Amino acid sequence: MNLRLVREIFTEKSSIGSLYVNEVFECFTLEDRIRPVKVKGSTAVPYGHYEVIISYSERFKKPLPLLLAVPNFDGIRIHPGNTDVDTEGCILVGVERLQDEIRQSKIAFDKLFKQLLAAAKIEKIFIEILQ
Repeated sequence: MNLRLVREIFTEKSSIGSLYVNEVFECFTLEDRIRPVKVKGSTAVPYGHYEVIISYSERFKKPLPLLLAVPNFDGIRIHPGNTDVDTEGCILVGVERLQDEIRQSKIAFDKLFKQLLAAAKIEKIFIEILQ
């Protein structure tokens, strides 16, 4: 399975984009803002291509998607949330996007996670993060 995150809106607080699953639009995303130098817990994932696995999150106490081998980042997950306060470098997903906010995040996440769980049983999952 191939995920593609295209970042489209950049502000002082966040980066908002669109997430595609196998080239089909799935939902919107919200991340921390892009910074030239990483600030722990406040910087978007670097552009690139990463493998995604489903693993247990100690922080959230449930299985969540995890991006592997992100340079200078640990524990980057895809999970529900609405604003930059809800992410510490992770990728949030939502159905609706506003200025520095996404909404209906749990609905978007549940739909995406169901697809990721099914795919993880039969194939590798990758995400490409673009501008």
